[in-house]
Amino acid sequence: MDEQAYEKILNIKTTGEQKIFNKDYHYNRYEATSYNVLTTLLHNYKFKPTDTIVDFGCGKGRLNFYFNYYAKCHTVGIEMNSFFYQQAQINKTTYQAKHKKQLSFISFENCFAEEYEINSQENIFYFFNPFSVQIFQKVLNNIINSVQTTPRPITLILYYPDIDYINHLESTAFSLLQEIKIEPNYHQDSRNTFLIHTM
Repeated sequence: MDEQAYEKILNIKTTGEQKIFNKDYHYNRYEATSYNVLTTLLHNYKFKPTDTIVDFGCGKGRLNFYFNYYAKCHTVGIEMNSFFYQQAQINKTTYQAKHKKQLSFISFENCFAEEYEINSQENIFYFFNPFSVQIFQKVLNNIINSVQTTPRPITLILYYPDIDYINHLESTAFSLLQEIKIEPNYHQDSRNTFLIHTM
């Protein structure tokens, strides 16, 4: 399916380019993961309805609605940009109009990623290079501290992973579980992949 077909099913609007740029160099330009790439992830990694996925730099909430609808997961979106946060809330309203039963399992927070307090129910964390490795390190520390308080298996999903993220993970307790290559683009760009780490 094309992007518009998914948008129609979910009853949301997440397409288009970012026209508002972040002043802080630690935070990267928003870009939504394409629906076809999300579908590749869905078909190659087993999500459970008991999972709670946190998307750091969620933008307008595409990933949140997609996995809530197709995998029945709880999802949380963290977005520092107030404009995109408001767009995500609007999408939540339109999604609710069509998918009432699933709405209670989606939430959004307007805050900096490193300031977000990790919930003890959250077990999957998604990153599409939303910020610098310095912020990534702080977020990982928050996740690890949460696990120390409430022990549980944790999964990190990195799409189009930054080499600095990969290098930092090698110094942590996380280990690589799976690589999902996005075909046919992987052969042209080896970063076109998902790296899934667990702890």
